Amino acid sequence: MAVVLLTGFEPFDGADRNPSADAVHAVAAGYDGPHDLIVATLPVAFEASAHRIRALIAHHSPDVVIATGLAGGSSHVAVERIGVNLIDARIPDNDGAQPVDAPSEVGGPAARFSTLPAKRLVRELAAEELPARLSLSAGTYVCNHVLYTALGAVRQDAVAGFVHLPWSTGTAPIGTPHLAEERLERAIRLVVDHALDTETREPGGSTW
Repeated sequence: MAVVLLTGFEPFDGADRNPSADAVHAVAAGYDGPHDLIVATLPVAFEASAHRIRALIAHHSPDVVIATGLAGGSSHVAVERIGVNLIDARIPDNDGAQPVDAPSEVGGPAARFSTLPAKRLVRELAAEELPARLSLSAGTYVCNHVLYTALGAVRQDAVAGFVHLPWSTGTAPIGTPHLAEERLERAIRLVVDHALDTETREPGGSTW
């Protein structure tokens, strides 16, 4: 039985809810799989989120870390491949901090690569007719910061990565892309179920 840490984020930027937190808690409430599933909601704040994800990893020593967050405006579930050592905040975080061109970790490597089987996950999501894509940028806000931090905090033999979600139907601002809540929950459950699969060796890059 693997220990799986699954996280979402609290609301930010004036929203009442964050579909990532809604979805991960819904998955946990109905989870009947073989793993020991631990779910947490992270603050949308640079310092506090890094502290929280490190503390959760230190306490639970998970075999798998799957962090999720909102990519407002996206129509796809995006499986991230890279966390970069850069913070460049377009808006303040929930604690009022707005770092510009700052490192996530002073002295850390320029980037850390997700160890989730990203291509395999996209294939599994697509097989369930869920809109999914590989992503080479988790941005430069708190989502990327958590991805980069988690990859540096997990055990060497553990798996960690990040999945960006669209708005849910119940949280989407008018006119923005969204997926039904049950489809977001299904997407996350598939990621949990296949997080320890062998990666698919097939082309997944772009030419631009």
